[in-house]
Amino acid sequence: MQKFVLNETSYHGKGAIVAVPEEIKARGFKKAFVATDPDLVRFGVSAKVTSLLDKAGIPYDVYTDIKANPTIENVKGGVAAFKKSGADVIVAIGGGSAMDTAKAIGIIVANPEFSDVRSLEGVAPTKNPCVPIIAVPTTAGTAAEVTINYVITDVEKKRKFVCVDVHDIPIVAVVDPDMSSSMPKGLTAATGMDALTHAIEGYITKGAWELSDMFHIKAIEIISRSLRGAVANTDEGREGMALGQYVAGMGFSNVGLGVDHSMAHTLSAYYDTPHGKACAILLPTVMAYNAECTGEKYREIARAMGVAGVDGMTQDEYRKAAVDAVRKLGEDVGIEMSLRGIVKEEDLDALSLDAYNDACRPGNPKDVSIDDIKAMFKSLM
Repeated sequence: MQKFVLNETSYHGKGAIVAVPEEIKARGFKKAFVATDPDLVRFGVSAKVTSLLDKAGIPYDVYTDIKANPTIENVKGGVAAFKKSGADVIVAIGGGSAMDTAKAIGIIVANPEFSDVRSLEGVAPTKNPCVPIIAVPTTAGTAAEVTINYVITDVEKKRKFVCVDVHDIPIVAVVDPDMSSSMPKGLTAATGMDALTHAIEGYITKGAWELSDMFHIKAIEIISRSLRGAVANTDEGREGMALGQYVAGMGFSNVGLGVDHSMAHTLSAYYDTPHGKACAILLPTVMAYNAECTGEKYREIARAMGVAGVDGMTQDEYRKAAVDAVRKLGEDVGIEMSLRGIVKEEDLDALSLDAYNDACRPGNPKDVSIDDIKAMFKSLM
Protein backbone atom coordinates (compact mmCIF):
# COMPACT_ATOMS: atom_id res chain seq x y z
CA MET A 1 0.00 0.00 0.00
CA GLN A 2 1.27 3.50 -0.90
CA LYS A 3 0.30 6.75 0.83
CA PHE A 4 0.33 10.17 -0.84
CA VAL A 5 -0.16 13.41 1.11
CA LEU A 6 -0.65 16.82 -0.52
CA ASN A 7 -1.87 20.29 0.51
CA GLU A 8 -5.55 20.77 1.07
CA THR A 9 -5.43 23.93 -1.11
CA SER A 10 -2.82 25.73 -3.18
CA TYR A 11 -2.79 28.94 -5.22
CA HIS A 12 -0.39 29.62 -8.08
CA GLY A 13 0.57 32.59 -10.25
CA LYS A 14 1.36 36.28 -10.09
CA GLY A 15 -0.68 38.09 -7.47
CA ALA A 16 -1.75 34.88 -5.72
CA ILE A 17 -0.95 36.38 -2.28
CA VAL A 18 -4.38 38.08 -2.29
CA ALA A 19 -5.65 34.65 -1.24
CA VAL A 20 -3.94 34.88 2.17
CA PRO A 21 -6.44 37.20 3.94
CA GLU A 22 -9.30 35.57 2.02
CA GLU A 23 -8.35 32.13 3.37
CA ILE A 24 -7.86 33.45 6.91
CA LYS A 25 -11.32 35.00 6.93
CA ALA A 26 -13.04 32.10 5.17
CA ARG A 27 -11.66 29.65 7.75
CA GLY A 28 -12.70 31.80 10.70
CA PHE A 29 -9.23 32.51 12.08
CA LYS A 30 -9.00 35.57 14.32
CA LYS A 31 -5.29 36.41 14.57
CA ALA A 32 -2.19 35.46 12.57
CA PHE A 33 1.31 34.64 13.78
CA VAL A 34 3.63 35.70 10.94
CA ALA A 35 6.87 33.70 10.92
CA THR A 36 9.39 35.26 8.57
CA ASP A 37 13.06 35.90 7.90
CA PRO A 38 14.44 39.20 9.32
CA ASP A 39 15.97 40.07 5.92
CA LEU A 40 12.56 39.72 4.28
CA VAL A 41 11.20 42.27 6.74
CA ARG A 42 14.17 44.57 6.13
CA PHE A 43 13.73 44.50 2.36
CA GLY A 44 9.95 44.88 2.42
CA VAL A 45 9.16 41.42 1.05
CA SER A 46 7.10 40.28 4.05
CA ALA A 47 5.20 43.58 3.85
CA LYS A 48 3.66 42.45 0.55
CA VAL A 49 1.62 40.01 2.66
CA THR A 50 1.29 41.88 5.95
CA SER A 51 -0.02 44.95 4.12
CA LEU A 52 -2.85 42.75 2.82
CA LEU A 53 -3.57 41.62 6.39
CA ASP A 54 -3.61 45.29 7.48
CA LYS A 55 -6.02 46.16 4.68
CA ALA A 56 -8.30 43.26 5.64
CA GLY A 57 -8.25 44.26 9.31
CA ILE A 58 -6.64 40.99 10.42
CA PRO A 59 -4.45 41.40 13.53
CA TYR A 60 -1.06 39.68 13.61
CA ASP A 61 2.23 39.40 15.46
CA VAL A 62 5.54 39.02 13.60
CA TYR A 63 8.26 36.55 14.67
CA THR A 64 11.66 36.98 13.02
CA ASP A 65 14.13 35.12 15.24
CA ILE A 66 14.83 32.67 12.42
CA LYS A 67 18.27 31.82 11.03
CA ALA A 68 19.06 30.57 7.52
CA ASN A 69 19.57 27.11 9.04
CA PRO A 70 16.90 27.33 11.79
CA THR A 71 17.98 26.18 15.23
CA ILE A 72 16.38 24.50 18.22
CA GLU A 73 16.52 27.89 19.96
CA ASN A 74 14.65 29.56 17.06
CA VAL A 75 11.88 26.98 17.48
CA LYS A 76 11.70 27.30 21.28
CA GLY A 77 11.52 31.08 21.01
CA GLY A 78 8.79 30.76 18.41
CA VAL A 79 6.70 28.43 20.55
CA ALA A 80 6.84 30.90 23.45
CA ALA A 81 6.03 33.85 21.15
CA PHE A 82 3.10 31.99 19.57
CA LYS A 83 1.58 31.13 22.94
CA LYS A 84 1.94 34.74 24.08
CA SER A 85 0.39 36.08 20.85
CA GLY A 86 -3.02 34.48 21.17
CA ALA A 87 -2.93 33.68 17.43
CA ASP A 88 -4.78 30.74 15.91
CA VAL A 89 -3.08 30.50 12.49
CA ILE A 90 0.54 30.73 11.34
CA VAL A 91 1.44 32.60 8.15
CA ALA A 92 4.93 31.45 7.14
CA ILE A 93 6.61 33.85 4.71
CA GLY A 94 10.05 32.90 3.44
CA GLY A 95 12.19 30.06 2.23
CA GLY A 96 12.68 26.72 3.90
CA SER A 97 14.01 28.37 7.06
CA ALA A 98 10.79 30.24 7.87
CA MET A 99 8.52 27.39 6.82
CA ASP A 100 10.52 24.74 8.70
CA THR A 101 10.51 26.89 11.84
CA ALA A 102 6.76 27.43 11.47
CA LYS A 103 6.16 23.68 11.14
CA ALA A 104 8.14 22.88 14.28
CA ILE A 105 6.37 25.64 16.23
CA GLY A 106 2.96 24.46 15.02
CA ILE A 107 3.67 20.83 15.86
CA ILE A 108 4.92 21.56 19.39
CA VAL A 109 2.04 23.93 20.23
CA ALA A 110 -0.47 21.24 19.15
CA ASN A 111 1.56 18.38 20.68
CA PRO A 112 3.17 19.80 23.86
CA GLU A 113 4.56 16.40 24.84
CA PHE A 114 7.14 17.03 22.07
CA SER A 115 8.39 20.30 23.58
CA ASP A 116 11.92 18.83 23.49
CA VAL A 117 12.62 19.79 19.87
CA ARG A 118 15.07 16.90 19.45
CA SER A 119 12.21 14.45 20.11
CA LEU A 120 10.74 15.39 16.72
CA GLU A 121 13.63 13.83 14.77
CA GLY A 122 12.70 11.11 12.29
CA VAL A 123 9.06 10.07 12.17
CA ALA A 124 7.70 11.39 15.46
CA PRO A 125 4.42 9.80 16.65
CA THR A 126 2.53 13.07 17.06
CA LYS A 127 -1.23 12.77 17.50
CA ASN A 128 -2.57 16.17 16.48
CA PRO A 129 -2.32 18.24 13.29
CA CYS A 130 -0.11 21.27 13.84
CA VAL A 131 -1.44 24.79 14.23
CA PRO A 132 -2.88 25.61 10.76
CA ILE A 133 -0.19 27.04 8.50
CA ILE A 134 -0.62 29.20 5.40
CA ALA A 135 2.74 29.02 3.63
CA VAL A 136 3.98 31.73 1.27
CA PRO A 137 7.36 30.77 -0.25
CA THR A 138 9.78 33.54 -1.22
CA THR A 139 12.34 31.19 -2.74
CA ALA A 140 11.88 28.62 -5.50
CA GLY A 141 13.59 25.59 -4.08
CA THR A 142 12.66 23.94 -0.80
CA ALA A 143 8.97 23.24 -1.55
CA ALA A 144 8.43 23.21 2.22
CA GLU A 145 4.94 24.58 1.55
CA VAL A 146 3.85 21.21 0.14
CA THR A 147 6.02 18.70 2.04
CA ILE A 148 5.69 16.74 5.27
CA ASN A 149 9.35 17.39 6.11
CA TYR A 150 11.30 20.00 8.00
CA VAL A 151 14.94 20.30 9.08
CA ILE A 152 16.27 21.83 12.30
CA THR A 153 19.89 22.52 13.27
CA ASP A 154 21.23 21.32 16.61
CA VAL A 155 23.99 23.88 17.15
CA GLU A 156 25.23 22.20 20.34
CA LYS A 157 25.77 18.85 18.61
CA LYS A 158 26.78 20.39 15.28
CA ARG A 159 24.20 18.49 13.23
CA LYS A 160 20.98 18.91 11.30
CA PHE A 161 18.10 16.56 11.92
CA VAL A 162 15.21 15.75 9.59
CA CYS A 163 11.63 15.53 10.86
CA VAL A 164 8.94 13.75 8.85
CA ASP A 165 5.35 14.21 9.98
CA VAL A 166 2.09 14.18 8.01
CA HIS A 167 0.69 16.49 10.70
CA ASP A 168 2.97 19.38 9.69
CA ILE A 169 1.88 20.00 6.09
CA PRO A 170 0.52 23.53 5.56
CA ILE A 171 -3.21 23.63 4.94
CA VAL A 172 -2.75 26.31 2.25
CA ALA A 173 0.20 27.02 -0.05
CA VAL A 174 0.33 30.35 -1.87
CA VAL A 175 2.97 30.13 -4.61
CA ASP A 176 3.33 33.62 -6.05
CA PRO A 177 6.41 34.16 -8.27
CA ASP A 178 6.36 37.89 -7.46
CA MET A 179 7.40 36.97 -3.92
CA SER A 180 10.75 35.69 -5.21
CA SER A 181 11.49 38.54 -7.62
CA SER A 182 13.89 40.29 -5.21
CA MET A 183 15.99 37.18 -4.57
CA PRO A 184 19.69 37.72 -5.36
CA LYS A 185 21.11 35.71 -8.26
CA GLY A 186 23.19 33.48 -6.01
CA LEU A 187 20.24 32.52 -3.85
CA THR A 188 18.03 31.97 -6.90
CA ALA A 189 20.65 29.62 -8.33
CA ALA A 190 21.20 27.71 -5.09
CA THR A 191 17.52 27.24 -4.26
CA GLY A 192 16.79 26.27 -7.86
CA MET A 193 19.45 23.58 -7.78
CA ASP A 194 17.98 22.36 -4.48
CA ALA A 195 14.67 21.92 -6.32
CA LEU A 196 16.42 20.02 -9.11
CA THR A 197 18.06 17.79 -6.50
CA HIS A 198 14.65 17.08 -4.97
CA ALA A 199 13.30 16.09 -8.38
CA ILE A 200 16.25 13.89 -9.35
CA GLU A 201 16.70 12.21 -5.96
CA GLY A 202 12.96 11.70 -5.66
CA TYR A 203 12.87 10.14 -9.14
CA ILE A 204 15.58 7.57 -8.37
CA THR A 205 15.02 6.94 -4.64
CA LYS A 206 14.15 3.43 -3.45
CA GLY A 207 10.60 4.55 -2.64
CA ALA A 208 9.87 5.96 -6.13
CA TRP A 209 6.83 4.67 -8.01
CA GLU A 210 4.66 5.70 -10.96
CA LEU A 211 2.71 8.45 -9.19
CA SER A 212 5.81 10.14 -7.79
CA ASP A 213 7.72 9.62 -11.06
CA MET A 214 5.05 11.65 -12.85
CA PHE A 215 5.75 14.67 -10.64
CA HIS A 216 9.52 14.33 -10.65
CA ILE A 217 10.14 14.00 -14.37
CA LYS A 218 7.87 16.98 -15.07
CA ALA A 219 9.66 18.98 -12.37
CA ILE A 220 13.07 18.20 -13.92
CA GLU A 221 11.76 19.42 -17.28
CA ILE A 222 10.32 22.67 -15.88
CA ILE A 223 13.34 23.46 -13.70
CA SER A 224 15.93 22.75 -16.40
CA ARG A 225 14.23 25.12 -18.84
CA SER A 226 13.45 27.82 -16.22
CA LEU A 227 16.39 28.16 -13.84
CA ARG A 228 18.72 30.12 -16.12
CA GLY A 229 15.90 32.60 -16.81
CA ALA A 230 15.05 32.86 -13.11
CA VAL A 231 18.67 33.74 -12.31
CA ALA A 232 18.44 36.41 -15.02
CA ASN A 233 15.22 37.55 -13.26
CA THR A 234 12.88 37.04 -16.21
CA ASP A 235 9.17 36.71 -15.44
CA GLU A 236 9.00 33.46 -17.36
CA GLY A 237 11.93 32.00 -15.45
CA ARG A 238 10.54 33.02 -12.05
CA GLU A 239 7.10 31.61 -12.87
CA GLY A 240 8.58 28.37 -14.13
CA MET A 241 10.72 27.88 -11.04
CA ALA A 242 7.85 28.67 -8.66
CA LEU A 243 5.87 25.88 -10.29
CA GLY A 244 8.73 23.43 -10.89
CA GLN A 245 9.95 23.41 -7.30
CA TYR A 246 6.38 22.90 -6.05
CA VAL A 247 5.80 19.96 -8.39
CA ALA A 248 9.06 18.39 -7.18
CA GLY A 249 7.87 18.83 -3.60
CA MET A 250 4.62 17.03 -4.32
CA GLY A 251 6.68 14.01 -5.28
CA PHE A 252 9.67 13.79 -2.94
CA SER A 253 7.65 14.57 0.18
CA ASN A 254 5.94 11.23 -0.35
CA VAL A 255 8.86 8.99 -1.34
CA GLY A 256 11.99 10.45 0.26
CA LEU A 257 15.39 11.54 -1.01
CA GLY A 258 18.93 10.15 -0.92
CA VAL A 259 22.52 10.60 0.15
CA ASP A 260 23.00 13.94 -1.65
CA HIS A 261 20.70 15.49 0.93
CA SER A 262 22.37 13.59 3.77
CA MET A 263 25.75 15.00 2.76
CA ALA A 264 24.33 18.49 2.21
CA HIS A 265 22.77 18.49 5.68
CA THR A 266 26.15 17.83 7.27
CA LEU A 267 27.84 20.58 5.22
CA SER A 268 25.25 23.08 6.49
CA ALA A 269 25.59 21.87 10.07
CA TYR A 270 29.40 22.05 10.08
CA TYR A 271 30.10 25.08 7.89
CA ASP A 272 26.72 26.85 7.54
CA THR A 273 26.95 26.16 3.80
CA PRO A 274 23.69 27.24 2.11
CA HIS A 275 21.67 24.08 1.66
CA GLY A 276 20.91 24.55 -2.04
CA LYS A 277 24.53 25.29 -2.86
CA ALA A 278 25.63 22.14 -1.04
CA CYS A 279 23.05 20.03 -2.90
CA ALA A 280 24.16 21.48 -6.24
CA ILE A 281 27.87 20.84 -5.70
CA LEU A 282 27.24 17.24 -4.66
CA LEU A 283 24.59 16.32 -7.24
CA PRO A 284 26.71 15.30 -10.28
CA THR A 285 29.06 13.25 -8.09
CA VAL A 286 26.22 11.49 -6.27
CA MET A 287 24.42 10.87 -9.57
CA ALA A 288 27.53 9.25 -11.02
CA TYR A 289 27.84 7.08 -7.90
CA ASN A 290 24.19 5.97 -8.13
CA ALA A 291 24.06 5.46 -11.90
CA GLU A 292 24.40 1.67 -11.92
CA CYS A 293 21.25 1.27 -9.78
CA THR A 294 18.92 3.48 -11.82
CA GLY A 295 17.90 1.32 -14.77
CA GLU A 296 16.80 3.53 -17.66
CA LYS A 297 15.89 6.54 -15.55
CA TYR A 298 18.95 8.62 -16.45
CA ARG A 299 17.84 8.50 -20.08
CA GLU A 300 14.57 10.19 -19.05
CA ILE A 301 16.45 12.70 -16.87
CA ALA A 302 18.69 13.58 -19.84
CA ARG A 303 15.65 13.90 -22.10
CA ALA A 304 13.83 16.12 -19.59
CA MET A 305 16.90 18.34 -19.38
CA GLY A 306 16.84 18.88 -23.13
CA VAL A 307 19.65 16.53 -24.18
CA ALA A 308 19.17 15.60 -27.85
CA GLY A 309 19.41 12.09 -29.29
CA VAL A 310 19.10 10.12 -26.06
CA ASP A 311 17.28 7.24 -27.74
CA GLY A 312 20.35 6.55 -29.87
CA MET A 313 22.70 6.46 -26.88
CA THR A 314 24.03 3.47 -25.00
CA GLN A 315 23.22 3.18 -21.32
CA ASP A 316 26.65 4.50 -20.33
CA GLU A 317 26.26 7.40 -22.76
CA TYR A 318 22.87 8.58 -21.54
CA ARG A 319 23.90 8.20 -17.93
CA LYS A 320 26.94 10.38 -18.56
CA ALA A 321 24.78 12.83 -20.53
CA ALA A 322 22.39 13.22 -17.58
CA VAL A 323 25.23 13.88 -15.15
CA ASP A 324 26.91 16.31 -17.55
CA ALA A 325 23.65 18.23 -18.11
CA VAL A 326 23.21 18.70 -14.36
CA ARG A 327 26.81 19.88 -13.92
CA LYS A 328 26.46 22.31 -16.85
CA LEU A 329 23.26 23.79 -15.41
CA GLY A 330 24.99 24.36 -12.06
CA GLU A 331 27.94 26.04 -13.76
CA ASP A 332 25.67 28.13 -16.03
CA VAL A 333 23.88 29.63 -13.01
CA GLY A 334 27.18 30.53 -11.35
CA ILE A 335 27.75 27.78 -8.81
CA GLU A 336 31.34 26.64 -8.36
CA MET A 337 30.87 22.87 -8.40
CA SER A 338 33.59 22.14 -5.86
CA LEU A 339 34.06 21.80 -2.09
CA ARG A 340 37.50 23.44 -2.15
CA GLY A 341 37.73 25.89 0.73
CA ILE A 342 34.58 24.49 2.38
CA VAL A 343 35.42 21.05 3.78
CA LYS A 344 38.30 20.63 6.22
CA GLU A 345 40.33 17.44 5.94
CA GLU A 346 40.22 16.86 9.70
CA ASP A 347 36.38 16.87 9.64
CA LEU A 348 36.01 14.20 6.95
CA ASP A 349 35.51 11.21 9.25
CA ALA A 350 32.89 12.94 11.41
CA LEU A 351 31.20 14.51 8.37
CA SER A 352 30.90 11.15 6.65
CA LEU A 353 29.56 9.41 9.75
CA ASP A 354 26.94 12.11 10.29
CA ALA A 355 25.87 11.94 6.64
CA TYR A 356 25.55 8.15 6.92
CA ASN A 357 23.31 8.52 9.99
CA ASP A 358 21.09 11.14 8.31
CA ALA A 359 17.44 10.21 7.76
CA CYS A 360 17.63 10.68 3.98
CA ARG A 361 20.46 8.17 3.41
CA PRO A 362 18.41 4.92 3.53
CA GLY A 363 16.36 6.09 0.51
CA ASN A 364 19.42 6.25 -1.73
CA PRO A 365 19.02 3.87 -4.71
CA LYS A 366 22.48 2.38 -4.13
CA ASP A 367 23.46 1.17 -0.68
CA VAL A 368 26.19 3.49 0.53
CA SER A 369 28.91 3.04 3.16
CA ILE A 370 30.66 5.62 5.33
CA ASP A 371 33.79 5.11 3.22
CA ASP A 372 31.80 5.72 0.01
CA ILE A 373 30.53 9.02 1.42
CA LYS A 374 34.02 10.03 2.49
CA ALA A 375 35.36 9.25 -1.00
CA MET A 376 32.65 11.43 -2.59
CA PHE A 377 33.49 14.33 -0.27
CA LYS A 378 37.21 13.94 -1.00
CA SER A 379 36.69 13.83 -4.76
CA LEU A 380 35.18 17.34 -4.62
CA MET A 381 37.96 18.84 -2.50
